[in-house]
Amino acid sequence: MVSSSLNAPRLRSLGFTLLELLVVMSLMSLLVLAMASALQTTSQTSERVDEALVRTDDLRIVSGFLQSTLSRISLQRRPPPLREGANQYFFEGEESQVMWLGVMPAGYATGGRTLMRLKQATDEQGEPALLLQYLPWNGVTTEPDWSQATTHVLLSGVSELQIRYQDARPEPSVWASRWNLPDQVPQRIRLILHTARGPLPDFIIAMRPLAASDPRARGAVFGGDIR
Repeated sequence: MVSSSLNAPRLRSLGFTLLELLVVMSLMSLLVLAMASALQTTSQTSERVDEALVRTDDLRIVSGFLQSTLSRISLQRRPPPLREGANQYFFEGEESQVMWLGVMPAGYATGGRTLMRLKQATDEQGEPALLLQYLPWNGVTTEPDWSQATTHVLLSGVSELQIRYQDARPEPSVWASRWNLPDQVPQRIRLILHTARGPLPDFIIAMRPLAASDPRARGAVFGGDIR
């Protein structure tokens, strides 16, 4: 009997109490929650990185396209009579859209000289986007009918477009929200794009005339007269 009573405390010490089991289960639950949260964060970070890479690639493509089209302006004069305040060239610079006569790359439409207009609007799905409208130019003397234009989405998700035009004549040069000089075209154009997630990097494009774009003109005029 004495030996049995002495062994009783040692036998009880071999098991776990209910409190100890609850503590262990709580700790394991916390570890599982922490691991699940870490996995979710990693997945979301990966998705954000992928979206950023896709957006960066889209911006690179759009920037290259605009550099090859908007910069290569054709200084073809409009025939008289001109409406009051109109530019003598096929160029119109407003705060939220710009129209110009340039050369469309061969991969778009038929290539060659084309009337183009860049603006922000909604696409066919009703989503905001940066749109390019274009019409083939065959030496027509009438004003373009943009209802007949082909529309191409350059960049989706663009909710606002602001355009600035550089006049190089003053020192220092001046950026304006509208181009009002009828006998000149700007030296540079800045495109300021905004999306629901915030602003995108600005596009700054230098305007360069096409060689012999207007045989009647005495020379290209960029932000100041040539003498």
